[in-house]
Amino acid sequence: MELAVLLVFIPTFFFVSITPGMCMTLALGLGMSIGFRRTLWMMLGEVFGVALVAISAVLGIAAIMIKMPWLFIAFKTAGALYLAYLGLQMWQSRGKMALSDDNLQSTQSSNLGLLVQGFVTAIANPKGWAFMISLLPPFINPEQALIPQLSVLVGIIMISEFVCMSLYASGGKALRTLLLNQQNVRTMNRISGSLMFGVAVWLLLS
Repeated sequence: MELAVLLVFIPTFFFVSITPGMCMTLALGLGMSIGFRRTLWMMLGEVFGVALVAISAVLGIAAIMIKMPWLFIAFKTAGALYLAYLGLQMWQSRGKMALSDDNLQSTQSSNLGLLVQGFVTAIANPKGWAFMISLLPPFINPEQALIPQLSVLVGIIMISEFVCMSLYASGGKALRTLLLNQQNVRTMNRISGSLMFGVAVWLLLS
């Protein structure tokens, strides 16, 4: 893949991953209640769940674009506009994603139960599907082999998700205090929103 593409994709996905959402909140809650080592089972399930969502999103759209190449331009434009919309929504957020005691979850599940919980959380998240469908395909070059490109992007996604969840799961009370502050969450949302808006502009101009 082109270096310029990776330099845009990596920071964008990292900052989107690290914003406190469903999976990151789960990692924080479990990390505080059952410890980092056991939370690794949930994280493993989530990482593979996200990978499945990403692969399914790209392959489904790629199958359509192979038959109708002109859809690539249309889809890239639609994806860019959707990312710009998401970026604007995150900028306008008033810290609504700030954590509370109610959504810091605890569990007595087995290791297998934690694995399944992470996997199901990832694949049952409609926002995750919408994001993967809109973000990933525009980064795929239709003139090059699909599998190598998809492998690189999915690998980046899995590493980014794991690193971010590790930060949440090991952050403990200090990270919880940080994220209970709506201003801090608003700042994170605005950084992510700015990157997503920038990617949208880049996609429209490329």
